[in-house]
Amino acid sequence: MLMEKRPAKKGLKIIIVGCGKVGQTLVEQLSNEGHDITIIDRNTTRLHEIANLYDVMGLNGNGASYGVQMEAGIENADLIIAVTGSDELNLLCCTVAKRVGNCAAIARVRTPDYSEETGYLREKLGLALIINPELEAARVASRILFLPSALEVNSFAHGQAELIRFKIPEGNPLNGMSLASLGKNRDFDILICAIERDGELFIPSGDFELQCGDVISIVASRKSVKNFLVKVGFKTKQVKNCMIIGGGNDALYLANLLLAMGIDVKIIEKDSTRCEELSIILPKAIIINGDGTDQELLKEEGITYTEAFVPLTGIDEENVMLTLQAKQLSNAKVITKIDRIAFKEVISQLDLGSVVYPRYITSEAIIAYVRAKSASRDSNIETLYHMFDNRAEAIEFRIEENSEVTNVPLKDLPLKKDLLLSFISRRGTIIIPSGQDEIRVGDTVMIVTTHSGLSDIRDILK
Repeated sequence: MLMEKRPAKKGLKIIIVGCGKVGQTLVEQLSNEGHDITIIDRNTTRLHEIANLYDVMGLNGNGASYGVQMEAGIENADLIIAVTGSDELNLLCCTVAKRVGNCAAIARVRTPDYSEETGYLREKLGLALIINPELEAARVASRILFLPSALEVNSFAHGQAELIRFKIPEGNPLNGMSLASLGKNRDFDILICAIERDGELFIPSGDFELQCGDVISIVASRKSVKNFLVKVGFKTKQVKNCMIIGGGNDALYLANLLLAMGIDVKIIEKDSTRCEELSIILPKAIIINGDGTDQELLKEEGITYTEAFVPLTGIDEENVMLTLQAKQLSNAKVITKIDRIAFKEVISQLDLGSVVYPRYITSEAIIAYVRAKSASRDSNIETLYHMFDNRAEAIEFRIEENSEVTNVPLKDLPLKKDLLLSFISRRGTIIIPSGQDEIRVGDTVMIVTTHSGLSDIRDILK
């Protein structure tokens, strides 16, 4: 069959307004993927630092200004991303850009009032995406507390499939088992798609043998994940109660999600006025006015028997210390939220339970959109997650049209090395694929790979 020659990929012209933590992460990742980046910020020093570090164009000024946007080239831009510290400024940047240029627009919006109206705002302002890092981080945390044995839980295929990361403990039946023998076990309809051992990452083959201490990522349907974990001796029941330190918006989002899941919530917050606000907004939660870093108070409020502990103080160092303290005082499932990544290598050496990075959650959603926008019409990116400190990616593609990868047995596809096709979702059914299975139009397909920048399903081929 004669195949149409594939056009070379062309980077998008992207304007990013705001040089904070999320802005820098986006500049780093999108410039690495070959896009033409212009950044706008009022902070001259910060602007020059990032522009020089990543060799991108920097423009000093107000990103919502018509004149500044024109100077940045908004008329020819494909996308504007507004991630300043102000929700209103972000929305205004996008509104001006939509009136002036013919570009897509993405805004970061964090205020709870606006978060309840994201659908309305997206529609009326014509935005491609509205991202709320704190709300997305809370969703990640709630998924972990639903399955507390996991270090990380990511959802694919509209919740039908899950990617679960956990550590193999001493004495676990998985210790010494090869992936081939695991695959032959009909009770385990799962696929192990990535393994970290002694700091090294593997996209494993069938002869790989598991060891205690390995951190592994498995993918399966939601039902199969629980069945597998139960049979290899992991706790799978969601926690019954959770103690949250700090009463900011991230705590509010998490508390709302946990209460909806039937999990009891206790929040400890220093500010008495904020405590009064929270008691009105969250009538089913217990709100304690006090210093969450006070060990005696934590003991009084039941840290020794709480099933989950989540410090959300707004200060990374406090969150880390509180997590370490909780692990000494209790057997609680702990989740640590980290906003900065300057000390990521040090943090990775500490036993902090599950670690959530809101800036990565935000950037992943935006990068998934950018790759989908720059891809061909044959496929589209539905979901993207970075794994193991950005050393691997899990990408879900929606198959729109026939191409070189469709209607061919997987065993006959020349797949890139260090790439694993993890599942096929077909009409609501999750298929853990064998060599005989085929990709068809209408499927969504998830791959895990150490290659970066894949934006089209045909990128899986050599």
